[in-house]
Amino acid sequence: MTIVITGATRGIGAGLAAHYRNAGLEVIGTGRSVAADLQLDVTQPASHNAMAAALGDKTVELLVCNAGVYLDKKDSLDSGYGADLWAQTFATNVTGVFLSVQALLPHLRRAGTPRIAIISSQMASSERASGGSYIYRASKAAALNLGRNLATDLRREGIAVGIYHPGWVQTDMGGGAADITVDDAVRGLVDRFAALNLAKTGCFETWDGRAHPY
Repeated sequence: MTIVITGATRGIGAGLAAHYRNAGLEVIGTGRSVAADLQLDVTQPASHNAMAAALGDKTVELLVCNAGVYLDKKDSLDSGYGADLWAQTFATNVTGVFLSVQALLPHLRRAGTPRIAIISSQMASSERASGGSYIYRASKAAALNLGRNLATDLRREGIAVGIYHPGWVQTDMGGGAADITVDDAVRGLVDRFAALNLAKTGCFETWDGRAHPY
């Protein structure tokens, strides 16, 4: 089984990659740094084309779209949320997800039970609108919407798509006061990905298996 994980050089992505490798599975972890198995800047179409070419005729059973940024965490409504932050965030958190899926569709189509897992956030939910972080929230809501629509279109090809809230995790992004460790998130997400099938395609779930409100 071959798994591709974007944003796999740190945090949840690195944890997922380590877990699957320890289970004896082939993992291709992407990232912008030289530490990645395969360098990929998810904001750049040419980088996706290069990734697809490097994978050749390999079959990919699971694509985890994990790469993401949170650039507006401390911005204020009066003076923050610059247009450049909107562009950078959406290029990574939304367009980057779409380009990753698009580039690897030929590899996924070769698999018997192909799956795509998109890491979104509880902050994507319109029912959890507690204010602030407008750019991040909007980008994760867009990633959720993208995943739901991909699930509709890819169902006919037998490709299941799930969207997941990984928990508030103790990473550079989540901070030290977060609720759960990377290991906690990884264990839960691995179970969610394993359970993903066409009957569940389009689901929005938490790391610990609860249906998340949209």
